[in-house]
Amino acid sequence: MGIYLNPGNDGFQSARAGRYVDKSGLIAVVNETIGKSEKLTCISRARRFGKSYAAKMLSAYYDRSCDSSVLFDDLEIAGHPSYRKHLNKYNVVYLDITNIIGKAGVKNVVDYISDAVMSELMEEYPSLEKKGSLDEMMGGVVDKWDRGQKFITIIDEWDAVIRDSSATKEDQKRYLEFLRSLFKSSGTTDKIFAAAYMTGILPIKKDGSQSAISEFREYTMLDPGKFGKFVGFTEQEVKVLCEEDGMDFEEMKRWYDGYSFEDIRSVYNPNSVIYALDKRKFESYWAMSSSATSLLDYINMDFDGLADAAADLLAGKRVGVRVKKFQNDLVSLRSKDDVLTLLTHFGYLSYDSESETVIIPNQEIRDEFSEMIHDVTHEETLQRVRDSIQLIKDTAEGNADAVAAQIEKIHRQECTPLHYNREQSLRAVIKMAYFAYRDYYLQFEELPGGTGYADIVYLPKKYSDYPALIIELKWADTPETAIHQIRERNYPEMLKNFDGDILLVGISYDKEDAEKKHHCRIEVLDGSREENLSF
Repeated sequence: MGIYLNPGNDGFQSARAGRYVDKSGLIAVVNETIGKSEKLTCISRARRFGKSYAAKMLSAYYDRSCDSSVLFDDLEIAGHPSYRKHLNKYNVVYLDITNIIGKAGVKNVVDYISDAVMSELMEEYPSLEKKGSLDEMMGGVVDKWDRGQKFITIIDEWDAVIRDSSATKEDQKRYLEFLRSLFKSSGTTDKIFAAAYMTGILPIKKDGSQSAISEFREYTMLDPGKFGKFVGFTEQEVKVLCEEDGMDFEEMKRWYDGYSFEDIRSVYNPNSVIYALDKRKFESYWAMSSSATSLLDYINMDFDGLADAAADLLAGKRVGVRVKKFQNDLVSLRSKDDVLTLLTHFGYLSYDSESETVIIPNQEIRDEFSEMIHDVTHEETLQRVRDSIQLIKDTAEGNADAVAAQIEKIHRQECTPLHYNREQSLRAVIKMAYFAYRDYYLQFEELPGGTGYADIVYLPKKYSDYPALIIELKWADTPETAIHQIRERNYPEMLKNFDGDILLVGISYDKEDAEKKHHCRIEVLDGSREENLSF
């Protein structure tokens, strides 16, 4: 048992000793590739989405130096026909490139890997001579000592060298040439490897400069294919975890759901779900592990349309994006679409392949954007922030005319005539107008209360001095009608345990009016005094 050659199953054993969600079905998918033309698999996904856990699981399963049956016999994979066929049957080379960079430095990665693995091969096979390249030595082991038994190689964070800011083009080229020596030649690959599995954040570069790994079948955050249900936690998995721990599933969903793929409509950030369960607290855990990059650096890039896209995303809108021209690196960014695609690979945005749009996926990432927005340098985005903050202030102070004017402005800017009077559009207008709420409020849509569902409710955060807001927007009535609906259906019942003031905000316009001038009425509901004050 070595560090890089057959490292054993300690890593996966630690994972199983803690809170573990069964993702062993991934093994069956990889098993189906063994010995076939598609045996080289590259998985790219955002940080905090379990790449390293999966790599350690695969290593423990295939590693011939240990008996891992006790770790897998009670998991999903045990019921698959391929389970016993491949369990602990291979020499495994396991490389954590981020860890290796930390030990050797980015310039010495290739030499370090070659020397370390070759030395461990010689310890395992004392008669083996240290000569030639690593792939030649591995080929010799297959030919002379193991009678055709091939290797399985697992490389975690394969693109760490490509993403490392200190790596020169020569460093990257040498590293890619090293990968080419292992995987590019079909003759060498077929001779040595039963399978290979690599993880990373960035997809393989499209311009051919990373052709060393072009033989790999690639699965990304944009299109994970058959690996979709292994990217994060599924909704059913999260429901079970919440039931076991007595945690509020709906809150868990609001905070950490929001990623979706063609066949998997709800995917949760697994790292954050586990943190929330362990700490019994819903908040952003995104920054608790190292970030792939600075979100602010990319949002501030000077590309046409990027500032508007950032403001729309902050307002809860979906933004169209063309993902096919992205070159899959950190330097060849030429447009708004490139930046949005990169942020999707980093996990800051969620991509919908049907509509070809991106959106901020959940409350956790909204908090990240909210922290960032104060330092944004784009004047257009800053102006939207100022307007939204002023709108919140005007609402709290009962300045109904100013509220009506700002809602009317946003409504005209953001809605086409075809969609102007639709209920979903009206709700979107409110969300866009109040998008700076995150510093002061929690936002709830269609919150049940009394005998109906309030369109939008803003509940103040603990440190906020602002009142709660219940907002109703009508397009064929008066603002008084909107207020009457709030009262008649007793929407404030949902906030019966709230100690502060509650504002009822009615906004309306006449759809038949050519100018569609908006009007607003704001009333204070104070249950302790049992009286209503109107602005």
